[in-house]
Amino acid sequence: MFSFLTSNIFIYILIFSSFVTNNNNKTIVNSDKNFYIINNINEINVISNIIEIYDTNKMVFVKGGKFNFGNNNGLEREKPEREVTIQSFLIDKNLVTVKDFRQFVNETNYTTEAEVFGNGIVYNDSINIWQLVDGANWQFPLGNFKTIAMEDHPVTQVSWNDACAYCEFYGKTLPTEVQWEYAASERGQKKNQLYYWGNNLLINNKYMCNTWNSGYPNTISSQDGFKYTSPVGHFKANSLGLFDMAGNVWEWCYNWHLPYEGNLQVFPTDLQGKAQRGGSFLCNPNYCHGFRLSARSASSPESSLFHVGFRCVKNITN
Repeated sequence: MFSFLTSNIFIYILIFSSFVTNNNNKTIVNSDKNFYIINNINEINVISNIIEIYDTNKMVFVKGGKFNFGNNNGLEREKPEREVTIQSFLIDKNLVTVKDFRQFVNETNYTTEAEVFGNGIVYNDSINIWQLVDGANWQFPLGNFKTIAMEDHPVTQVSWNDACAYCEFYGKTLPTEVQWEYAASERGQKKNQLYYWGNNLLINNKYMCNTWNSGYPNTISSQDGFKYTSPVGHFKANSLGLFDMAGNVWEWCYNWHLPYEGNLQVFPTDLQGKAQRGGSFLCNPNYCHGFRLSARSASSPESSLFHVGFRCVKNITN
C-alpha cells in the first residue's frame, strides 16, 4: 500500500484532502497522463433507448447528453468547469451492500486486500486519530471482530481492486467521475446547486444524507440517526431514483484522480490515486463538503477504508 499508511497524520491529510465549501467517451484513465481527459461524443450518437434487458429494480438507465462537468466555484481540483457530452449508461440504484458482497465472496471465494494485509484504515474518534487497525475488513469494518457489518449497509473496507473484481464478475465496471457527476446531478440539471436536493443541508429540519452533523473532531453529533454507515436507500433518492449519491460512504470511481483538462495544477502525493465521489458519514460543512456534487477525493487503489464503498455501472454501446 502507499507509504502514507505508515503515518496517521498523512492518512488524515489524504482522507480529508478534498473537503470544502470506461465508457463510450473513451475516458483516459491511465495514471501516467497529465489530465483526466474526456473525449466528447456527438449528441446525435447518444443512445436514447436501451434494447438489452436489465434489472430495473437494481439499475437505472441514464440517457447521455450534454452538461457542465466540474465546478469553477469549487476547489482547484474541480476546475475548470466545461461542457461535455457523454454516452448513455446504466448505473446501480444503490451502493453495493454487505449482503451483495457476501454473495460475491460465496460464489467466487474472493479474498479482499484488507484480509490479505490483515488490516484496514479506521478513524478512532475516541482519540481523534486515523489508524491501521488489525482485523478490519468488509465483515468487521472497525476491526478485530468489534462490530459485524450489517447486511443492508454499504460494504466498506474494500479496495478499488476489490470493487473492480466485484464489478467484473457481474459484467459491470466502476463509474468514471464524469458518469458519476452526471448521474448525481440528475443529468446535469442540478449543477447550479451544492447538492442534488438544493443548497441547504436540511429541508424542513430533516437531514437529506448521512453525515456527522457537528463537532468533529472533538464531539460527534448523530442527529441524522447514524454515527457510521446507514442502510442503503434510507435517505431520499435523487430524481433519477439513485440513492446515497451524497454522504454515507465515498464511492470508488474507475479513473485516476487527475487534474481536469486545462488545469495546470500538479496534485501532491496525498491526492494521487483512484478517484472517489459523494462524501461520507464523516463529512460536515464545517470541515468537509465532500457530499457536494462536484467534490472529489482519492486513495491508492489497494487502500481499504471504513468510509469508502462503491456502486457499479454498465456501459452501453451502439
